[in-house]
Amino acid sequence: MYAGAAVAVDLFGHATPAGVAWLRCLGAAVVLLAWRRPGRPAWRGRRLLLAIVFGVVTAGMNVLFYEAIARLPLGTVVAMEFAGPVVVAAVGSRSLRDVLAVLLVACGVVAIADVQLSGSVAGVVFALSAAAAWAAYILLGKRVASAEGSGIDSLAIGFAAATVVLSPLAFGTGEVWSSPRLLLLGIGVGVLSTVVPYALDQVVLRRLGQARFAVLLALLPVTAGVMGFVLLGQVPSLPEALGTLAVVAGVALRSREASVGSGPEPPG
Repeated sequence: MYAGAAVAVDLFGHATPAGVAWLRCLGAAVVLLAWRRPGRPAWRGRRLLLAIVFGVVTAGMNVLFYEAIARLPLGTVVAMEFAGPVVVAAVGSRSLRDVLAVLLVACGVVAIADVQLSGSVAGVVFALSAAAAWAAYILLGKRVASAEGSGIDSLAIGFAAATVVLSPLAFGTGEVWSSPRLLLLGIGVGVLSTVVPYALDQVVLRRLGQARFAVLLALLPVTAGVMGFVLLGQVPSLPEALGTLAVVAGVALRSREASVGSGPEPPG
């Protein structure tokens, strides 16, 4: 996911952030449809409607995120966007231990991100909107994963629909179409940031509750920190290191609580 984000930032010089998000959606739709080839049942009734809504919400989340990181530091946006999963996890909490795990994760993410609210007001609005969309992604993603048939098939249909619905954003991709290299990078963003992680999300959501999944998403900023250190030579500060430990502790606490209960939900 963060390798794809690095490529996307490089593309911002050749297309608008929303245009890059649309290219990501297009690339994901093409690859997923070619891979899955959803059967007729996936294109009918409530399953089709759910797939379309899920795809449009997810693609919209990506557009909002790219618009935010074009205006604010990536760490600030990640911290603000994480408010969405934290709310989902908090709503799904059933014990004091759950609440403590969520608080540890939330504090850890804020420490990692080193949030600074002195940036663009528009960037803050985009980031908070992306947070709301991320919460909706988790809730809808669980329904898609638990529905009859393959959630990945529905993902393919959803991104195909989102590509059409958001097609006006393609006007911001003009320069990309004149360069095979840039077009390939745009499709690559779709594979790295959408096909691989979102397909894995469907596998995980089919087996876990949405609250537990929301807490596990806290590993994303930790992964970003590792990628930054390995690929960009960004050495974490003391607050960032402590934040990473807090996130890991929160995830471990939530996972341990789950392991002594009834266990993960069985595949539907």
